[in-house]
Amino acid sequence: MKYSAYRTSSFFLLLTIVLVIMVVACTIPKDSALYEIHSFRYPHFEDDMRYDGLEQSILLSIAYLQRVPPEKQFAFGKDTYGADHMIRSLEKFLAFIQTNPSQKALRKFIQTNYQVYRSIGSGWSKKVLYTGYFEPSYEGRIEESTDYPIPVLGRPNDLIRIDLSSFSKKYAGESITGRISDHTVVPYYDRRQIEEGGVLDGNAPVLAWLKDPVDLFFLQIQGSGRIYLDDGAMLNVHYDTSNGRPYRSIGKLLIEEGKIPKSEMSMQRIRSYIENHPDETANILFYNPSYVFFKLEEDGPLGFLEVKLTPGRSLALDRRLFPLPALAFIETQKPLVDGSGQITEWVEFSRFVLSQDTGGVIRGPARADVFWGNGTYAEIAAGHMQHKGKLFLLVLKPNKDMLQ
Repeated sequence: MKYSAYRTSSFFLLLTIVLVIMVVACTIPKDSALYEIHSFRYPHFEDDMRYDGLEQSILLSIAYLQRVPPEKQFAFGKDTYGADHMIRSLEKFLAFIQTNPSQKALRKFIQTNYQVYRSIGSGWSKKVLYTGYFEPSYEGRIEESTDYPIPVLGRPNDLIRIDLSSFSKKYAGESITGRISDHTVVPYYDRRQIEEGGVLDGNAPVLAWLKDPVDLFFLQIQGSGRIYLDDGAMLNVHYDTSNGRPYRSIGKLLIEEGKIPKSEMSMQRIRSYIENHPDETANILFYNPSYVFFKLEEDGPLGFLEVKLTPGRSLALDRRLFPLPALAFIETQKPLVDGSGQITEWVEFSRFVLSQDTGGVIRGPARADVFWGNGTYAEIAAGHMQHKGKLFLLVLKPNKDMLQ
């Protein structure tokens, strides 16, 4: 920031910091997002899935924790635990579930060895709104053509991210994204400027080309996906960064404009509306100024912790309020789907998950996003899930920090 001495730069920086202060002032403190509950209030800890996926997810979280400094602290409400303690917490839980315990034995084991925290959620019910996401698959090409005109872009050369904690410790975890213009940091281009204005021509690598702008839009919403090429190869594209613009929901827009009833809102319903109203496509998509840039990975999909997400076992939370990669337990609803791909009913379910991801729209103590994997059921569940439930996080009690 050697240009900060310029008056224009100083003004912009001052304005930015003021805005950040306003945002931070309205943010729920970390120590109030979770609260400790007594053992007699613990849930039953019934899990609707086999433990093999859970074991895999736990091992991936342990691998992440082994890469961070041992002294790194993870906040559970007003309490904090070091990385070493988090590892022991997961190892002890993993060792026990590998004995294939009964639900009763598992609950007793948790009551004896683990402290449980609950999210404050929203309102008196303390409920959390659960949505879902998945790994989409699209046909693509390496070369642009008439049939494949939509670029999947990598990180632009002129995009910069400023860590505001460099200016003051009170801005820890806060950053802004932009570019330099006339020695001044300005907001980065929005979706319309990028897609209509050609401002990134030659300034951002093109990873692949897709058929449909709606495919790209939903790829950006999901954060990762597979692109199948005509030679049989497959590209794993993964979120790299964004333009820093705020996310605005096109689903909310279509509801407010009376184009889709709230009761029918889903990812599938949005796509159907756009397909039937092609002349509205640009205005609908440009309503969301946020734009995601991707990178290629050998495997995927990867979450915020750069570990592979496990279908049904990985959860996205607001990382400002919740510890990643903690063991969690969720209670909400999932769809039952018939052979024709129609949802027949929603049923209650509960399971253990790992908080391994985050998301631009997953904000506050009352939001969580379940990763469903890939395939038909995953797309249906992710596209329709908007159900409330409970969220608990578990960690080994401090006096139980040795494997027995």
